[in-house]
Amino acid sequence: MKIGTGDGAAAVSRETEVLRALEWSGHLLAAGRGVDGAWLVARWFEGPSTWDAFTSCRENGTGRRAGLGAAVELCRTVAALHDMGWVHADLQPDHGIHTAGGVRLIDLAWSWREGMRPPPVTGVGIDHLVPPELALRGAGDMPLDAGRAADVYTLAATLWTCVTGTWPLDYPAAGITPEELTSDQLRAQIATGLIPLRAAAPWPELQAVLQPALLNSPRDRPTARDLAESLTGLAP
Repeated sequence: MKIGTGDGAAAVSRETEVLRALEWSGHLLAAGRGVDGAWLVARWFEGPSTWDAFTSCRENGTGRRAGLGAAVELCRTVAALHDMGWVHADLQPDHGIHTAGGVRLIDLAWSWREGMRPPPVTGVGIDHLVPPELALRGAGDMPLDAGRAADVYTLAATLWTCVTGTWPLDYPAAGITPEELTSDQLRAQIATGLIPLRAAAPWPELQAVLQPALLNSPRDRPTARDLAESLTGLAP
């Protein structure tokens, strides 16, 4: 159950709107809005998050078959969402749940499709996963124009984080200490596009597949389906 009051009510109401528009069977169970806020009840999906699916890989370098399978499944699920004309706009390591029936995406308050009213402007998204072209728009505006290319960057950044246990960008190499910056200050640094990727490569073959999505300009990024196909070709 999600309950939102104050500014949070708009986010909960927006997620209800998205789930109804998507018509994903069994996801939204009930929803309502009162004087003081909004609420929704969504089905609990049983299974590990993408982050959890990579636990063994991060901790001791084992479990690559399961990790690779989870990465492919997440990319295919995002590709299917894009094929429907939708963008998630807030992909994170815990926003894909790997169930026996496939990956279920959660936390959809910022998702949108063409012709749908934009999400409410509130703080959203993880700064470290925001593509440079959107970073300057501030912590509250990230999802408003987040298209498929931005989704793919965040998808790749999410998988990079799941594999390595660290954010993709090498802040120390750029002389940046994120903890000392506000969200807007950090995003201004990310927007320069000058922060390199971290050099640590516990799984170089998989990370090589992700690099074009993180380094290329938006128009030259692979699609989510491209990532799925390239990852499928890797040996675990």
